[in-house]
Amino acid sequence: MRDFLKSTRFKILLAFLAFLIGIMIYAVTKGGYSLSGASFIQTLTKPFRSFSNSIGMKIEGNLDKVTKADEYYEENKRLKAQIGELNKQLTEYDALKAEVEELRKFVSIKEEHKDYVLSVPCDVIGYTANDPFKSFTINKGKADGIKPNCPVATAEGIVGITIEVSEHVSTVRTILSPDLSIAAVCSASLADSGIIEGDILAAEEGCTKLSHVSTENKIKPGSMMITSGRSGLFPKDYNIGIVREMKYDVSGLSMCSVIEPCTDITRLTSVIVITDFDGKKEDTE
Repeated sequence: MRDFLKSTRFKILLAFLAFLIGIMIYAVTKGGYSLSGASFIQTLTKPFRSFSNSIGMKIEGNLDKVTKADEYYEENKRLKAQIGELNKQLTEYDALKAEVEELRKFVSIKEEHKDYVLSVPCDVIGYTANDPFKSFTINKGKADGIKPNCPVATAEGIVGITIEVSEHVSTVRTILSPDLSIAAVCSASLADSGIIEGDILAAEEGCTKLSHVSTENKIKPGSMMITSGRSGLFPKDYNIGIVREMKYDVSGLSMCSVIEPCTDITRLTSVIVITDFDGKKEDTE
């Protein structure tokens, strides 16, 4: 024992203990604490207490998730239901907003053309399958005052004409079709006229064609072609489409042009039917 107390190992151990005690005394006095037994023990055990508190909080959090799992699940379902209802209301609002905007456009037609008798706005049910000229059906018919050969339009321009009408559904032939001819005149000159009738090549681009135009015409690219109203099937001065480029037809005796309709015929969602107007005739052009 006496040999151990005189050994180098004992001296190193004693020096290490003195070093630790010195560090703890410095820490206590640096923090302004008295060196009482209680505070000394608290300082000595502080790192262990912090670690145990951290572990305890994590365990408590995990236990809370387990014990309240059903409550959280029900709350999640309730919040999802609320979000679904809000999304539904937002969708309905957007649809109502779009409908109001369409009605506003159709009201503007009536204000500009007081002689028109208009149907209620008609929804486009769908396009006819495999028809390159984009004929389509609408959800209004005889019960709504619609007959065959009634002009169909949007606020932007002429779309086509009704051809088959049942009690609550009508089929519309569009201005892309070669089976529909419209007498047209240039809105700029009101003198240069021609015939609007579709062809397959123009229809592939969602366009129609202007033909039988005098070689002495003054129509320029960008000019607006409007209905002339001469036949009485379509009202006068309604927009049809924009001239792309005038050129000679295959005969060289007249000129023609591709016409870009004022409204996109290939993406219609709603239209209006003009059931009557001043000068209307019950025949075809």
